Amino acid sequence: MRKDVRILLVGEPKVGKTSLIMSLVSEEFPDEVPLRAEEITIPADVTPERVPTHIVDYSGNTHLICESTANVICIVYSVNNKKSIEKFQFLSVINGFNCRVPLILVGNKSDLVEHSSMETILPIMNQYQDIETCVECSAKNLKNISELFYYAQKAVLHPTGPLYCPEEKELKPSCIKALTRIFKVSDLDNDGILNDNELNFFQRTCFNTPLAPQALEDVKNVVRRNMTDGVKDNGLTLKGFLFLHTLFIQRGRHETTWTVLRRFGYDDDLELTQEYLFPMIKIPPDCTTELNHNAYLFLQSVFDKHDKDRDCALSPDEVKDLFKVFPYMPWGPDVNNTVCTNDQGWITYQGYLSQWTLTTYLDVQRSLEYLGYLGYSIIYEQESQAAAMTVTRNKRIDLQKKQTQRSVFRCNVLGARGSGKSGFLQAFLGRNLQVGGHHKSFYAISTTYVYGQEKYLLLHEVIPDFDFLSEADLACDVVCLVYDVNNPRSFEYCAKVYKQYFIDSKTPCVVIAAKSDLHEVRQHYSLSPHEFCRKHKLHPPQPVHVQLHRRTQQRHLHQTHHHGHVSIRFWSRLTTQKSCCLNSEISLDLLHTGA
Repeated sequence: MRKDVRILLVGEPKVGKTSLIMSLVSEEFPDEVPLRAEEITIPADVTPERVPTHIVDYSGNTHLICESTANVICIVYSVNNKKSIEKFQFLSVINGFNCRVPLILVGNKSDLVEHSSMETILPIMNQYQDIETCVECSAKNLKNISELFYYAQKAVLHPTGPLYCPEEKELKPSCIKALTRIFKVSDLDNDGILNDNELNFFQRTCFNTPLAPQALEDVKNVVRRNMTDGVKDNGLTLKGFLFLHTLFIQRGRHETTWTVLRRFGYDDDLELTQEYLFPMIKIPPDCTTELNHNAYLFLQSVFDKHDKDRDCALSPDEVKDLFKVFPYMPWGPDVNNTVCTNDQGWITYQGYLSQWTLTTYLDVQRSLEYLGYLGYSIIYEQESQAAAMTVTRNKRIDLQKKQTQRSVFRCNVLGARGSGKSGFLQAFLGRNLQVGGHHKSFYAISTTYVYGQEKYLLLHEVIPDFDFLSEADLACDVVCLVYDVNNPRSFEYCAKVYKQYFIDSKTPCVVIAAKSDLHEVRQHYSLSPHEFCRKHKLHPPQPVHVQLHRRTQQRHLHQTHHHGHVSIRFWSRLTTQKSCCLNSEISLDLLHTGA
């Protein structure tokens, strides 16, 4: 909502523009009226809308009208002067300059006539869609003076134009779109109706007070009398919800609809504001962002209300329904190759939360935006969705204290092209590379339990470019160096990357011998992989291959020298001892997480 309102009064000479301003300020008709009043400012605490209001008298130059910073223009005419009504040159001037501000027609000197000018004015109002209303008043006896400036304020703060088309007598598409999102956010159980509890929550959210049971019934009865499908199972349908707002506007109660829209984050153009979508959040260097407990509870409730068949997975239609409150589809097909899915390829509950965790870790602004569309701050009654975020402690402090409260740990996977990195990521999610399909993802994330506490492990496949590894490529908790045992030139890349970037680093490194089901060939490097690891005090290369068992359709990641299930304790120990990410020896059981 605007922080102030600027009202400009225009009109023919002698219609009483200056007198109206003087009467408002002094609360009496002036004995002497100057040619033009000075600009006055009415403090916020004495205006109905609690907004500072500036009132400007017309200077006489029509060309300056649309160059002014007026938020609303009051066109004053004299009700006892037919010529001032018929002429209305200012309407044509304003229309010609295409000034897109609300207009109010002001019929002054109503004390001099016994009849109304509205019969003459109505055709003019129908001709110009920017005219909000017409007010007849008298500067002399103070009739409707306060109301005039209230309506002027209201035309700025609660304009009709963005909401309603008077010719069609219906809400505009952008208003319907915004109110539909508000309805869906407020429909907490996603059954297509607002029951009494949901209506009362909506009422408290927007107007800070619940409706009495009889008032709720009265509202529903109004809808019932006017449409057949506005109330269903004693709850308000979307059609009924939209009808009520149409009724508010038709009865001149625009402020009711605007109060709702602004509470749910909309600006005067019915777009969600940047302040609503992207609240301020400070993230110091070497800190990461995670969702807190309340955020996960909220996301769980969103999942539950859209998982209609209760199979703990979201079908494509359920995902589409979940994101109907978004202006675009935020998740592409690559998400299905980033997180755990069921046998049908649908995102599981664990995969759904993992994707949110990944988004928050990689791009907290995007996560704030998504939570804004879902209405987190409204449903959880928080100042903003920034309340859903936890900014972790600086990693250097974690190292000093040898403990951490972080829940998300990042492993960057490096290797030459064709070394098996993508297969390694997909196997981490419990599937064969071919099962992953054509929509490649450079990330894989899933959960593991550490002493009963759930942690997220994020694998990131780094695009091989030995000459340039960015800070993001190097910033992680552990590094996987992957080579193809069947390609004699594959290990050389791993060795060079390690010596160039990680030999003096505190970041733990793990060497993965991928495609170990194939014949192992001699690597064209001065040292064999085993000799290299021994020289640099790394754990021996871990042989890994991916296999899809057709008979059982069970997907496994195998480490050949253990012939089956593997718990990579060395990885956990390495992370513990070298980076102090965790405060004791832990088994991540990485290669079976998500299977």
